[in-house]
Amino acid sequence: MTDKNQEEAALAWQVGVWNGISDIYLSEIDRRFIPVVEATIARAALTVGESVLDIGTGTGTLAQRSAEAVGPSGGVVAIDISPGMLELAQQRITSGGLDNTSVREGSAENIPAEDDSFDAVLASLSMMYVIDREAAAREIARVLRPGGRFVASVWAGPEECDIVLFQQTAGRFAGSPPVPGVGPASLADAGGFLLQLEAAGIQARIETQEFGFEFADFASAWDALAGVTTAHLSANQRQEAKDAVMTAVYPDGDGPHHFRNSTQFIIGESPGRGTADAN
Repeated sequence: MTDKNQEEAALAWQVGVWNGISDIYLSEIDRRFIPVVEATIARAALTVGESVLDIGTGTGTLAQRSAEAVGPSGGVVAIDISPGMLELAQQRITSGGLDNTSVREGSAENIPAEDDSFDAVLASLSMMYVIDREAAAREIARVLRPGGRFVASVWAGPEECDIVLFQQTAGRFAGSPPVPGVGPASLADAGGFLLQLEAAGIQARIETQEFGFEFADFASAWDALAGVTTAHLSANQRQEAKDAVMTAVYPDGDGPHHFRNSTQFIIGESPGRGTADAN
């Protein structure tokens, strides 16, 4: 739990980061994360006519794929805290002609939806950045219909996930975030979050799958994965951060590099109507 001032400072910090990275996320990161998005949706087993919530939609890739899966008779609500990301998501939804999808500003801790609204709640690589995951667990349980599914993808730790090693190494030079427990590896050990989900009424388990993507050289990887968060550093600090990342992630020197990314899937279900009524 955090106090209100911490939460406000952390939210403002995160909105600034995501707004700043929205364009490069669309051009450089989206396509590299598509396998994770597809695996998230596959584990949710979406069917035609269902209602889906996408938490932390970013540029809208998961919302788009979910909308296609549930068809015109279904519906998708995509939320994010970043106006910059939401603008790009709306452009994607509009250009795709997805009339069954709406884009809203909102957070996992304060979902802009009525109780029992969704058959599935999905979160692709966004729960690591949620400030108050206990509140988020309660909100997810609130908006899920009885028997509804929750699927979130999160990164594993730096030993198994190169993007986490890259970002953590660079992040040591950028200073700590305004609130602890937020970042790319914050759910590498997801046991605490599973307990929070259980307390909210969602029984969840973890599955792990390895994915990967390529960058042609260090410079392009740096711009995509660390450029925004380290932009305020002095020239000397930025060079120190680059040197540290090069040593940690590129031991064989610059050039094409395969990022091995172990991904954890948190898969849960809300109690069915009979179970919920019995309790």
